[in-house]
Amino acid sequence: MTNFKWSAPKRGHFPIILIRGFGGLNTEDERSLVYQGFEQGSVYPHKQGENYIYEGMILRFLKSKWQYQDATNVLGYYNSEIKTEPIIPDELKKLPENFFGNDQLVLNPQMALNLLSYNDPCRSLWVFRYYDFEKRKFSFYGEQLVRLIEIIRTLLSLKLNGVKPKVNIIAHSMGGLIVREAIQRAYAKKNEKAADEAINKIVTLGTPHQGVTFQFIRDLDWLPLEANDEIEQFNPDNQKDPKNPTAALNFEKHFPLERLLTVVGTNYRDYNNKLASFKNRLFSVRGEGGLLYNRSDGLIKQTFAQIKGAPRTFIHKSHDGYDSLQTSREVYEIATRFFFGDVKISLRLVQANISEGFDWVGKSEFFHGVSIKPRNVDFYLFYQSKEAENCYGPFAKKDLSDDPDTVAFSWADDNRLLCGGYLNSELSDQKQDIVIRVDFYLGERDFVVGFSDNVILSKQYYLRFILSPTLQVFLQKSPYDSTGGNLMDEVNNGWEFEVEDTGFTGKYRLELAHIHENGE
Repeated sequence: MTNFKWSAPKRGHFPIILIRGFGGLNTEDERSLVYQGFEQGSVYPHKQGENYIYEGMILRFLKSKWQYQDATNVLGYYNSEIKTEPIIPDELKKLPENFFGNDQLVLNPQMALNLLSYNDPCRSLWVFRYYDFEKRKFSFYGEQLVRLIEIIRTLLSLKLNGVKPKVNIIAHSMGGLIVREAIQRAYAKKNEKAADEAINKIVTLGTPHQGVTFQFIRDLDWLPLEANDEIEQFNPDNQKDPKNPTAALNFEKHFPLERLLTVVGTNYRDYNNKLASFKNRLFSVRGEGGLLYNRSDGLIKQTFAQIKGAPRTFIHKSHDGYDSLQTSREVYEIATRFFFGDVKISLRLVQANISEGFDWVGKSEFFHGVSIKPRNVDFYLFYQSKEAENCYGPFAKKDLSDDPDTVAFSWADDNRLLCGGYLNSELSDQKQDIVIRVDFYLGERDFVVGFSDNVILSKQYYLRFILSPTLQVFLQKSPYDSTGGNLMDEVNNGWEFEVEDTGFTGKYRLELAHIHENGE
């Protein structure tokens, strides 16, 4: 029997820090952006109702059931050290004096009091405006992020009887590298572990954890560019150098991998920098499949946007733009489920058999992928397709049992994990009841022609979880099944079911885990 035992979640709410990405060679315009791009949303003309307009992450949080407060202007960001000595209200005199001056990041006393007047100031949003400093040094960004976190935690402890809350972080692109700079260098210098006290969970959006494949500006390091230090962080050689304290391969020494979620973009076609998208195809990486593919969000390779061993999810969005990793509703839905969710799901392939689709002449290659959409959200929270070029494969064997070392895009782990994700029972229409739709895809490609041109499997199945009083899992082949579906038996610490189409039969196993309070 599985050790899954569900109980109603008792969620603490952590402050959320939002961190933008690279601002370019000149960041004067970036300093005029109020919320650093996190206020931008998307319009979905083909959707209806609540799904028609996504108002942007800031407004969405403010309007959500969690009702976060904007706390960005509780702190001031300055391009030189503030020497003035403000009048500190009695309510704040327990705070260290250096929070109010002698630094470039300082606390505003009146705005701090205003935040503390709320019933739950932990439900607060903080935009880390690091470009306001004008000092473009990566180590400085990391140190200031640590200072920001310490100010937030200490300030809120005045409302929490001395208890310092952790923070959650959402970081876009280079912002994720700043988070790692703070964790792997700034906290390490203080002999502190960020995960022990300061940071609860992290979501990165298209962060070049393993660098950027093409270095079109770094090669010009002889130019007096202010951004040289930032650009050097995109160097893949640095990210795989074990002697580099902030290398991606050293991250797990400083922070639990299961508390980092990497959101990987796959839509290079919508990226507005066509030159960068083209170079991503030219500068292929090992295991990607060469020039036949462009497995990227237009700027960052899908492989490079991940840290091996950490949870990941794919969404079909570009690196930036009007409907991108930073501006799409998918990211909000994914991040909130990762932060607040109480159920973790894993879907594995147990066995497969392809009975049709092999060509008499030439070579057939097969690609397999799944996509997941929860009830009431008209967006995929995990997405694989031939358009995204992120299906597992190519496989040559009919049971998809090829040696993983020979497959360009192999399974998510050594036990044929297709995908993992996070769900929140609090968002369900009915308490303790969750429904997700799983789209299964299998395509065949004639040798070196297209990505996947012949569809062998295209099916939708529905999985329904009743969490209490006892866990039950049902399989439905239609959303209109009035019977509620077929009750599934537990097998091998999960629930196994078959998926069939004309040319394919597969067996899959669903695994569930209960995420307890504070994501533990």
